[in-house]
Amino acid sequence: MSFLFGSRSSKTFKPKKNIPEGSHQYELLKHAEATLGSGNLRMAVMLPEGEDLNEWVAVNTVDFFNQINMLYGTITDFCTEESCSVMSAGPKYEYHWADGTNIKKPIKCSAPKYIDYLMTWVQDQLDDETLFPSKIGVPFPKNFMSVAKTILKRLFRVYAHIYHQHFDAVIQLQEEAHLNTSFKHFIFFVQEFNLIDRKELVPLQELIEKLTSKDR
Repeated sequence: MSFLFGSRSSKTFKPKKNIPEGSHQYELLKHAEATLGSGNLRMAVMLPEGEDLNEWVAVNTVDFFNQINMLYGTITDFCTEESCSVMSAGPKYEYHWADGTNIKKPIKCSAPKYIDYLMTWVQDQLDDETLFPSKIGVPFPKNFMSVAKTILKRLFRVYAHIYHQHFDAVIQLQEEAHLNTSFKHFIFFVQEFNLIDRKELVPLQELIEKLTSKDR
């Protein structure tokens, strides 16, 4: 969770998305942070008893956005138009950007441009009260889970790019423990609720198996 990065540089790529204090979602976030502190990630991602699945997915999606935002923020100096002229995750996987509204036909662009599009798009979804209601009693829309799945699928690509193209920089900055813990938490969460198609995870399959094999 975000608290892992509390002592680190506070540079983020996009502004941090805050969950309003005093709200039920804030309480859920605090619960998640407390269980995460226990070190058992498999337990930490489980839906707390009596809670709404949509709300749990919403709170965690916001938190993963904040984590990736911070992780990518630490390596932006290394991820440039020159070093990363395409958005890739190793030599076999290349991502082209489309959001279905402003850019309908997928475009090939540099990694910094792609990640800027992606994080701006995610931010717009998180800020949309009809999609991510922050007020108690306001229901989640019927398409919430499919939007959340698309957000998580796209956030995975930022992890994949960082691991494949910038892991040396991550080691140099002594951020690998943070990156691994964040990614492991992310993977356990999407596995628990079946939120990302297996084929989408292939670029980091070996790493996923390594990180999760100890916790089966």
